[in-house]
Amino acid sequence: MNPAAKLPVSGVFCASATPILADGTPDHAAFLAHCKALLEEGCDGVALLGTTGEANSFSIAQRQALLDKVIEGGLDPQRLLPGTSQTNVPDSVTLVKHAVSAGVKACVVLPPFYYKGVSDEGLFRFYAEVIEAVGRDDLRIILYHIPPIAQIGISLELTARLRAAFPGVIVGVKDSSGKIESMRAFAEAFEDFSVLAGADPFMLPLLREGGAGCITSSSNLIGRHLRVVFDNWFDPAQSERVEAAQGRINAWRDLSNAYVQLPTIKAMLARRRDHAGWTRVRPPLVELSADEIATVWGQMDRLEAEDHA
Repeated sequence: MNPAAKLPVSGVFCASATPILADGTPDHAAFLAHCKALLEEGCDGVALLGTTGEANSFSIAQRQALLDKVIEGGLDPQRLLPGTSQTNVPDSVTLVKHAVSAGVKACVVLPPFYYKGVSDEGLFRFYAEVIEAVGRDDLRIILYHIPPIAQIGISLELTARLRAAFPGVIVGVKDSSGKIESMRAFAEAFEDFSVLAGADPFMLPLLREGGAGCITSSSNLIGRHLRVVFDNWFDPAQSERVEAAQGRINAWRDLSNAYVQLPTIKAMLARRRDHAGWTRVRPPLVELSADEIATVWGQMDRLEAEDHA
């Protein structure tokens, strides 16, 4: 049996990108189709409206509507991990309340990231006020540790204090530090706690350290390979298959970083989903140039051929 399966939230979750219409609003129809495809391709669920999903480029109403539309379209809310935080408590409460009322599995909650150099005491007060204002026994939170972007991190001490103060609420952490040492420390420090890798190359080593899986951007494209790794990593008889899948994961991840990652992911999705609108991004991001897109698509053709060789 997969040891990760016993953890509160485990598996392959896609940090989904968000398709955008020409007027700059989310494309609900394209997003629903993408989410359904992700599940068919091997993802356990969808972590919508995170960093890859350009969440902080949308209004609260737009974020709520996107979640509502995918559920109305038939997605099981227990397969959804929406990002539900803002830089202030009231807006974060609004997003978390809405998501919990919709029945999601858990909310992924960034720390308030505008002010830098803040203390664990300040971060504890933020999370405590959100949890207390939501006031629901079915609230489950995955902390979002992404210091390269937020410049505000989640410490082990803060995590321990929140778990003690709010039993059963803080069920995991998405660790996008880019450091396996950080992920290992979370896994070693807490029992019954889901440590989810924020980058695809880290899922396999993290699983071996007691991790729960991943929430990653490249899973917009390679859920099938991540599925092989997650389902077989613990079986010595499958080691060659797992290592081969990990090699494919790393190759696709490298391509997604050929240019600025998020516009590159969306350019790749434009090809994969056969929908040119996927190339659009919201300011301050800028889409890839036509030449860059052509280069990425050419490399995709190469990788697809290698996948099926």
